[in-house]
Amino acid sequence: MQKLVVVGQGYVGLPLSQGAVHAGLQVTGLELNKTVVENLNNGISHVDDISNDDLSELLQKGYRASNDPSVIADADVVVICVPTPLGEAGSPDLGAVIGATKTIRDNLSGETLVVLESTTYPGTTEEICLPILTENGAVLDQNLFLAFSPERIDPGNPTYGLKNTPKVVGGMTEESGDRAVAFYSQFIDSVVRAKGAKEAETAKLLENTYRHINIALVNEMSKFCNDMDIDLWDVINAAKTKPFGFQAFYPGPGVGGHCIPIDPNYLSYSVRKSLGYPFRFVELAEEINSSMPRYVVDRVQNVLNESGKALKNAKILLLGVTYKPNIADQRHSPALPVAEAFLERGADISFHDPKIEEWFVGDTSFNRVKSLEAAVADVDLVVLLQNHANYNVDALANAAKSFFDTRGVSAGDAAVRL
Repeated sequence: MQKLVVVGQGYVGLPLSQGAVHAGLQVTGLELNKTVVENLNNGISHVDDISNDDLSELLQKGYRASNDPSVIADADVVVICVPTPLGEAGSPDLGAVIGATKTIRDNLSGETLVVLESTTYPGTTEEICLPILTENGAVLDQNLFLAFSPERIDPGNPTYGLKNTPKVVGGMTEESGDRAVAFYSQFIDSVVRAKGAKEAETAKLLENTYRHINIALVNEMSKFCNDMDIDLWDVINAAKTKPFGFQAFYPGPGVGGHCIPIDPNYLSYSVRKSLGYPFRFVELAEEINSSMPRYVVDRVQNVLNESGKALKNAKILLLGVTYKPNIADQRHSPALPVAEAFLERGADISFHDPKIEEWFVGDTSFNRVKSLEAAVADVDLVVLLQNHANYNVDALANAAKSFFDTRGVSAGDAAVRL
């Protein structure tokens, strides 16, 4: 039985562990957070896509979480699934990747395949991971095999999960690539072989930069369409009837999650670092998307003005503060900068989200309103930031004094759409 250690048991590492366990591998989830380790071993999941029942099934099949790095010594395969956030001035923060790689280096034993899944800039696998892993005498393609395979986990996606989402793999060498393809083929339907690690690293960045730029396009269009009295949502619905050459993207209060706010910056950083000039499309898209939270507040202020109400001291209810509908993940949610902008202008904000009970805006803690219906009727204006399935948007809009819809899901005239 092949032994796998997955370093990092978050939204990427835990589903990967799940897939490997069901394929018959012996899996250990290596996690620094002791509380997470304890909860996992007690059947308590912290990942939206894996229920407590799912986790209990994994435990019955032999899965265990651990914070003891010595488990790496017995592993045939080690996969790194740790966060890669942005550091100061938007530069990549690879601290977790470097730390995980050093831990692997210090515990390598026998032939081991190491795969980096954490999103990063092109060259990381070769320039950072490989030198660290070979410091203690490990030799590439003899007792060390190294590859990059970008994670493609989409939390909350009811259609595409780990197994049926094609997996891109790029090896540092031909042999490393072969071993990585063989490993993933055990529990993923389609494995796509990239030319090498750099190509696989860049493919991940291209996927999300494509989305980043197209979201920026429709966000900028939302601004001038509003000024020209054009219904952009109707424009998009009309355009997407074309069966070829067009993919619909939608405006919103900003971009959030673990990919779009971060990955394009990694690509832009790589271009500047390696070539000395800017990736202008990415930097312009970042400027436009980052402007949307304040634009939402500007639009809300205009709606209030039309009813003779100032934004200062106005009661504003924010609906949906997660970055994506129907999950509890708040990473880089645009709701946070929207709330900060409202507070800066003196508004009195409250929130509701079926997935979140307590929400932090800076050092201030907000508790979810106890009664959504009562709160909607009480405030001066309701802002829909995330369209959770629990919300009957048209009913809420009809019950509100004013309703601003940043997701374009309202059908009647009771709401003002972005």
